[in-house]
Amino acid sequence: MMQSRSYFPMRLLVVAATIAGLTASAATLGADESFVRLAESPDLEWGPCPEFMPDGCALAVLQGNPAERNADVFFKLPSKATAPRHWHTSAERMVLVSGEMRVDYEGREPAVLEEGMYAYGPARLPHEATCLSDEDCVLFIAFEEPVDAFLAE
Repeated sequence: MMQSRSYFPMRLLVVAATIAGLTASAATLGADESFVRLAESPDLEWGPCPEFMPDGCALAVLQGNPAERNADVFFKLPSKATAPRHWHTSAERMVLVSGEMRVDYEGREPAVLEEGMYAYGPARLPHEATCLSDEDCVLFIAFEEPVDAFLAE
């Protein structure tokens, strides 16, 4: 069950505050500049995930401002960890960069992603993800709306 609308803005502010510190390096690039990022790059600034995510979970902003539309991030989930059932205001366009990950969207059969596989997640559809591999999983995610995550009930 989704949170009530009156609670929604408060949660959005908490998530936005969590990722606000990650925008500095991405914001220094102009929208018309090209660039390349590797998940292993020491130049990436990894920050914490929302509090309900497992220890070791991290986000790195690749492009855009996560408080605005059309931001891209790397999402790191530790080996064998599960991101609990949650949902996003935005649809997600994802490519698994490393590891092997099971994604389980409510009402759908679970899917196992291998490196290089693309997945699409509709807005507001609760889901959970588990990193199945012995190495951390890194997922590229393109968000259409501001980056957020809400624990599903």
